[in-house]
Amino acid sequence: MLATTTKGEAAMADMKLALYLPNFRDHVTVKELEDLTDLAEELEFDSIWTLDRIVVPEASDRGELQYPFGMMQEFPKQLPVSARGQWYQGWPLIPWLAAKTEKCRIGMSITDTPYRAPGVFAAEIATVDHLSNGRVNVGIGSGWMPEEFAAASAADVFPKRHKHVRETIEICQGIWTNELFEYHGEFADFEPCGFGHKPLQDPHPPIFMSGLRNPEISAKRVAKYNLSGWIGIQDTPEELTEWTSAIGDELAKLDGSHTLDDLEISSMCWFVITDEPTDQTRNGKLTNLLSGTADQITQNLIDLKAAGMTMPLIWPPFADVPTSKTLEDLRQLNDEILPQVNAA
Repeated sequence: MLATTTKGEAAMADMKLALYLPNFRDHVTVKELEDLTDLAEELEFDSIWTLDRIVVPEASDRGELQYPFGMMQEFPKQLPVSARGQWYQGWPLIPWLAAKTEKCRIGMSITDTPYRAPGVFAAEIATVDHLSNGRVNVGIGSGWMPEEFAAASAADVFPKRHKHVRETIEICQGIWTNELFEYHGEFADFEPCGFGHKPLQDPHPPIFMSGLRNPEISAKRVAKYNLSGWIGIQDTPEELTEWTSAIGDELAKLDGSHTLDDLEISSMCWFVITDEPTDQTRNGKLTNLLSGTADQITQNLIDLKAAGMTMPLIWPPFADVPTSKTLEDLRQLNDEILPQVNAA
């Protein structure tokens, strides 16, 4: 959990950077992921995150998914990667990252819990926390694509996926903090068991939530489960200001044990530095937040920081931009842009 600060102190806190490793794109190699990871470690980014994507349905290539990408109306009923794309699964990369890094924290944004048995997931996280010497973040969400639920043999869970998230959090925290643990719920029902090593982090790895837009429900979940962070996607400063204000108000209505300052506020943002200015017209999730000239990105990060963002997840393009260009952009972001943002 982040240290609690006053509002004034929180406003003075420096923005941190996280790398959203592009394991999900039409074609990616281990060498490219390795080069990006090495640079994030060299630049001392706060953390490196992978993306959870089990399948791309062929229907996506035709723009015929049941729902728009992420259930967000700005996007088409299509994923940005082809069904025949050559991408890597996000979860197996986590122990790889544990071995490849020494300083950066690691996690998956976001783990769709319905694709994993909660007890197995909790035990594996504890093991990886040891492999990483206590550097694991746990991003948890419900998923959104019925076609992917079917491919993961979890089609029946889709209507109840949010309950699956809640049970997963309860099982994780129970396994992580008890020598023996039992649970009797809808998605897991087992007698007292031991699950091996507990995580190194005390009391357990930080848990980040995603996908919840209802501030009242979000605040209750933060308070009940002692959550450490929130991860959005392509959130404009205006959207972020509205959301952080609303959840802050809801937290204040509860028992007072949590405030907005206890949360790491993050957003997955597509990133590329361009030579020519990009259109900065606000267009919801399609806004060019971190896609533009260095000056445009600097100003947008200043505005996002003022709106409450503490750590953008820097998301390299899905296609058309070589990794060598992204490496150059990341160095410029860290060395030239971020100091200006934190000095503003």
